[in-house]
Amino acid sequence: MSNQSVLNKTFDDQPTIPLLKRLWADWVRPYRLRILLISVLTVLIGVATSGYAYVIRKIFEGLENKDSSLLMLAPIMIIFVTSVKGMASLGQIILTNSVTSRIEANMQSGLYNHMIEADLSQLAQEPPAALTQRFSTDFAIIREALTRLVTVVLRDLAIVIGAVGSMLWNDWQLTLVALAIVPLAAQPIAKLGKRLRLVARTTQERFGTLAAEVLESLSSVRIAKTYQLEPYLKARAKTSFEALRKLRVKSANQRARLEPLLEIGGGVAVAAVLSIIGWRITQGESSIGQFVAFLTALLIAAQPIRSVGNINVLVQEAMSALERFYALADRKPQITDKTNAQNLYLNLGESLGGIDFNAVSLVYEDGTRALDDISFTVEFGKTTALVGRSGSGKSSLMALVPRLYDATSGSVKINGQDIQNVSLESLRSQIAMVSQDTILFDDSIEANIAFGSRNSSYADIEQAAKAASAHEFILSLPQGYETSVGTNGSRLSGGQRQRISLARAFLRNAPILLLDEATSALDAESEAAIQQALATLMKGRTVLVIAHRLSTIRQADNIIVLDASRIAEMGTHDELVLQGGLYAEFEKLQFKE
Repeated sequence: MSNQSVLNKTFDDQPTIPLLKRLWADWVRPYRLRILLISVLTVLIGVATSGYAYVIRKIFEGLENKDSSLLMLAPIMIIFVTSVKGMASLGQIILTNSVTSRIEANMQSGLYNHMIEADLSQLAQEPPAALTQRFSTDFAIIREALTRLVTVVLRDLAIVIGAVGSMLWNDWQLTLVALAIVPLAAQPIAKLGKRLRLVARTTQERFGTLAAEVLESLSSVRIAKTYQLEPYLKARAKTSFEALRKLRVKSANQRARLEPLLEIGGGVAVAAVLSIIGWRITQGESSIGQFVAFLTALLIAAQPIRSVGNINVLVQEAMSALERFYALADRKPQITDKTNAQNLYLNLGESLGGIDFNAVSLVYEDGTRALDDISFTVEFGKTTALVGRSGSGKSSLMALVPRLYDATSGSVKINGQDIQNVSLESLRSQIAMVSQDTILFDDSIEANIAFGSRNSSYADIEQAAKAASAHEFILSLPQGYETSVGTNGSRLSGGQRQRISLARAFLRNAPILLLDEATSALDAESEAAIQQALATLMKGRTVLVIAHRLSTIRQADNIIVLDASRIAEMGTHDELVLQGGLYAEFEKLQFKE
């Protein structure tokens, strides 16, 4: 069973009322006064609509009695009733759109903020595209349900109450006969709602999976074309589209079953009323005016009753989306500040203790052991390199320093302080990172350099760019530092993106520097320029570096060789080569290359 299925399983069969109560308390309650006004307008719509039956009765009574004054008053009554309904409907629609759009935006912001604060391990449980899909499909369903609940349901209930009141006023016995039909359709409608809720949840999950597959295919189009993977991708997509089609057909078929129930129920009610009232008229116990007024009220009530029955379908789909929303929103981050967290203060040039890894082990949620009993020290102001095969634990080890993950056992200390006992803000403010996966946001070059150092002046940004050998190419761009880099820096070359990332690290001026294969994907010319900038950046800092190219770490003060999540060797480059172990094998292989 997938992680997503496990998460959704905990929310299976959640009753509708508790979910609606939670939605009200968390998101809707601040707008209760506006909703009250919408309700008042809705009641006006219902009263005005049910007033048609009263007006029609008066018209027929005027015709029967040849009352000219009553007939002259009827057009005025019709204009009044339609004007009240029209103006109330306009106000209701405007207010409802304002309220529901604001609730949707607040929920989207809340979920986004929660996801940004979530642990990496939690975000890894779903593909990014599937998480992104929640902000479109799921929220569209919730917004539609809110709109219908606030407007249609309240309006239709008001109309039904008004119409039933008119029916009772005309003939209470016939009203009871008509209402006796309603419970007969209620039970099958409720069963259909439960089935639709399950289908809706499965459909929403399939939408997320499909979004992830499409994004993966489009982002890997170069590889796909080079390796002629088009047939494979088309077949995979066709399977996903077909699965989604079947779910939609299943949902549509479930919806279709509802319409006959409502149609037949309404027909039975009208037939029963016609039979009884026809007999009464022949016996002289009812008038034509009463008959027409009652039938008008019954027909007025019939459509809203059907609408309320149909709204159950939309509500069940929205409850499925709401379950998924809370399944994600209720995941509490585990990496947080402790109650009495202290600040970690480090300054360049101070003689402080380094980074101590003490018997550190790390096991991921899926049971994968990433690190096993790791102990070593990154001395202050010196460079320690991590070397090893892919999957040996290098990136996991580095991720422990800024607490992207927390060690399952053991401890990581900086200057003698356990990093789990210091505040995240004070810890991460002392760390700069440059990785092989350069992350740039679709903003200006100036903004991308300044991320993490928001209070820096333009002169500081320019100086950092010069230190990173980026200033000249930035000035050659059409808008200089104001040039937009595009999505993830797509308008820049790999070397240019990496220099922007380096400038960001220079500007941050943090005492601890993490380098994750910062030059692995660059051409020789770019690598030479960036290596020179890196050498400047590393001076006087405590550096932890991951590198596949051993030539880039020959001068490291200490080299840790990892193998199968454990430390295999430790020492300087010359010492490890002389030992003739795993590091020496790596060195021989790269020398041959």
